[in-house]
Amino acid sequence: MSVSRPRRPVRRVAGCLLALSVTLFLIAATLPGPASAADPVVPESYDSTFFSNLTAPSLNPGGSGSIDFQVADPLSFEPITAVVVTLQVYAFDAYPGNATSPLASSGIPVLVTPTESGTSVNVSLSSLGPGQPTRGSVDVVTSQNTPAGDFAVRTALSFLANGIAYHLESRGWFTASAWAAATELPGGNLTVNLTRLGVSGITAETAILVTSSNWEWALALILVAAVVLVGAGAFVYFRRGPKSSSGVR
Repeated sequence: MSVSRPRRPVRRVAGCLLALSVTLFLIAATLPGPASAADPVVPESYDSTFFSNLTAPSLNPGGSGSIDFQVADPLSFEPITAVVVTLQVYAFDAYPGNATSPLASSGIPVLVTPTESGTSVNVSLSSLGPGQPTRGSVDVVTSQNTPAGDFAVRTALSFLANGIAYHLESRGWFTASAWAAATELPGGNLTVNLTRLGVSGITAETAILVTSSNWEWALALILVAAVVLVGAGAFVYFRRGPKSSSGVR
């Protein structure tokens, strides 16, 4: 019994199906995978309520002070738990929020808490009820070789609300290009795309100001100069003063 060969139209259809399958496979291989879930976003008006009243000290080299802040729960329906505030000295001699200069190799102000110290520390707070604020602080210690200038401090805040994790960060955690891409619209209009930044909100930044006060040295030099001038004047007066008839000056 002879076996008949497949007709050409059948072979042509099979070839087209194979080519289509390969094309679809290549297209699928080039498509990006599913995006990772971004942090949940909090209402913009809550950013400054969660984390506020941020202040930093002005110190002389070798002095100490503290960075103070307040954390509150503006949510009227849910307490927040696992609250952690992060502070980090990350740049020198630059305006907070736009700092780019690297830190010096020595003399950087040290942040100190009861459990850790360094250029970056975490402060864990207890659970906060709705509308319940709490104050926090971190000690700042400088050394005699701390250079004068501004030490920019970036901040972050994380917490849980209804079992959902939230994370807020300040401007200093993002590169200039990432920040520009998330905050500038065509035409120069400004916005804040938190989803693109990958955070729940934006927190404030601050800076530790270190001033080199030379007033004590200046005052000492003025006093020394005054004494020298008085002594010189007396010397000149008594050396060149008129002689009496007895020869005593």
